[in-house]
Amino acid sequence: MIDYVDLQTDLTSEEQLVQETARDFVENEVKPDIGEHWINGTFPKDLIPEMGEMGFYAPNLDGYGLPNLSETAYGLLMMELEAGDSGLRSMASVQGALVMYPIHAFGSEAQKDEWLPALGAGEKVGCFGLTEPEHGSDPSAMETYAEKDGDEYVLNGSKTWITNSPISDIAIVWAKDRSADDNPVRGFLVETDRDGVTTNKIDEKLSLRASITGEIGLTNVHIPEDNVLPDVEGMKGPLSCLTQARYGIAWGVVGAAKDCFETAQQYATDREQFGKPIGGFQLQQEKLAEMATQITTSELLAYRLAELKERGDLRPQHVSMAKRNNVRMARNQSRIAREMLGGNGITADYPPMRHMANIETVYTYEGTHDIHTLILGHDLTDIPAFE
Repeated sequence: MIDYVDLQTDLTSEEQLVQETARDFVENEVKPDIGEHWINGTFPKDLIPEMGEMGFYAPNLDGYGLPNLSETAYGLLMMELEAGDSGLRSMASVQGALVMYPIHAFGSEAQKDEWLPALGAGEKVGCFGLTEPEHGSDPSAMETYAEKDGDEYVLNGSKTWITNSPISDIAIVWAKDRSADDNPVRGFLVETDRDGVTTNKIDEKLSLRASITGEIGLTNVHIPEDNVLPDVEGMKGPLSCLTQARYGIAWGVVGAAKDCFETAQQYATDREQFGKPIGGFQLQQEKLAEMATQITTSELLAYRLAELKERGDLRPQHVSMAKRNNVRMARNQSRIAREMLGGNGITADYPPMRHMANIETVYTYEGTHDIHTLILGHDLTDIPAFE
């Protein structure tokens, strides 16, 4: 893929191997069929264990059979997966950053031993339950609650727009603990085969179609106290998970944009009109030059995030800037790539319009573009617009 300022020359041999392995996987196992999956609204579930075998789930975590790769290697993985499809990266991102990460960071040793190896291998699938039908951008207003009942908790409520939920074995559900003072938000490990749990699929999506999205319904669901994440209370728990996931998004969308660029570049070379390739016209060259520039600057921002993350200096606001900028970039450049392909660009034979539609979801989830704008505004002025 395009690497205009030779960033690959600074990668370690391990990081290069991760990128090459992921790229080969996407080229050979994903791209041939992903357009058909997108049209049919299905996810290639057969790839889930294969991705586990290749170490694609939470590879930047350590222990429990996990690879403990660098943050750059993890970012490169997300970039290559999203070059295939945002649904593929979403599945891996949810599994790793939103399910395995909170268990790894806040779970008991018993929880880690039970779930991390199985999730890392792709033998089990997880989902993350935070968003509710009436509470999206303001998750702290959630209505899902838990109440203590002897040595158990009883959960009631509903979550929606949950990636993986219809195929999940375990859900990390964030709910208010009514048994404690101030009703703190806590994380609960909820096996999806428990009585009172439903995970209905959301159909008729016009974006991120090659991703399984659903709801989590909780009606008097009894779970043992041992299923509570013991080492976190309050919104710090889910928000820290979202920071991990948004980091992966900032990298991932660069991959989608690169795939669009390469498609448009090749098309501009091959497609002839008025006696020469359309890439020979100034208007098309301007589009390619701008795409390459925007992709390169966004990728540089992603690399900088990795450096900050590795040394422990990464702040959530840094990630908000990168998520906001890079997703907007991918949204705009996928549209330009589609435009360059003319009428052919609206078919599933070419990826730009599929990426363009997918990015509408990525633009919205994990904090909307507007919310990240306000996060940055708060950080820059010390005046919260949310209050």
